[in-house]
Amino acid sequence: MTGKVYITELAGFLPNEPVANDSMEDFLGKINGRPSRARSIVLKNNGIKSRHYALDKEGNFTHTNAQMAAEAVRKLFGPSFGMNDMELLCCATTIADQLMPSHASMVHGCLGGKSIEIVSTAGVCCSGMHAMKYGMLSVLSGNSKSAVCVASELGSPMFLARLFQNEMADLAKLEERPILSFEKDFLRWMLSDGAGAALLQSQPSEDRPSLRIEWIDTYSYAGQREVCMYSGAEKSPEGKMVSWKTLTPEEWLARSIFSLKQDISLLDRHVVKLGAGSLAESLQKHGLDPADVDYYLPHISSEYFRMPLHEGMKAQGIEIPQEKWFTNLTKVGNIGCVSIYLMLEELFHSGRLKAGDKVLCFIPECSLFIYAHMLLKVC
Repeated sequence: MTGKVYITELAGFLPNEPVANDSMEDFLGKINGRPSRARSIVLKNNGIKSRHYALDKEGNFTHTNAQMAAEAVRKLFGPSFGMNDMELLCCATTIADQLMPSHASMVHGCLGGKSIEIVSTAGVCCSGMHAMKYGMLSVLSGNSKSAVCVASELGSPMFLARLFQNEMADLAKLEERPILSFEKDFLRWMLSDGAGAALLQSQPSEDRPSLRIEWIDTYSYAGQREVCMYSGAEKSPEGKMVSWKTLTPEEWLARSIFSLKQDISLLDRHVVKLGAGSLAESLQKHGLDPADVDYYLPHISSEYFRMPLHEGMKAQGIEIPQEKWFTNLTKVGNIGCVSIYLMLEELFHSGRLKAGDKVLCFIPECSLFIYAHMLLKVC
């Protein structure tokens, strides 16, 4: 395979108006009627100033996950590429609207149109890159001339206060511990909703810059580490995962089994070290000198990790000055697998890129420590 693949268009969709920090509990609610003690601590560290929710203040959905993905895809369409030109739809999300049918089936259903190839990629933050790589390989192999890759996240309904009321209803336990455990409350103030899409084609655009995909590498450390972020399960004292399938419906509710949970100690201990190490391996593999990178797009879940990541990279011999870093975390929030798409979309349409620029993307996934690295070249 000697051909090339180009990102010729990028689009994003953010539902409703931006939600400021002070308004978050107006949408998510207060557990047991009390303001979260974790909220101010988490927000101080993550640096996020606004985000978007596919919710109204009564906790009603304004969009499904699939609908947001479809909205982002529609924004890709224009005079040179429309609905009837789609051959392959690659869809990524952390948690779909339903267990089945697949997420890609539901997105295609929202879009309508002719019969096409579809694929759903599973995972958390790296699922968006898995979709991108599937699309890239399809075009490279000649399986398709183009691929539409879309990442979407609808996490906010999982953070509504009403979902935790059963867990907080035991008055005896409430006297001992009147707040939700930090591993569950933490993510309520970290994650938000949205979608991003990319159009991959075998030829660059004729009338505007394109991003040629030089390579995409992924690294999994699941065989060496303990689960860090999870849903639909709980951890045993020995660190083993106990699936929702082995628990009763009463236990699902009483222990909010389907909430998103994160082991902060594991995150702090491993996410930067493993990420910097895998990035160094990728750069060495492809012979890329960090000095040749013009833009570095790291998906950092929190501004808390900016300097540790920078120092971790320097320890691996990777020096990329902060002035080359490009993120939009503070204004759009952390949207999991969507974040890299929205960073690329903003940079792509900013007018800053020039022919020959190299764009390096870094995407960590802390669920069981997976990392994706992508190099793009402006042409």
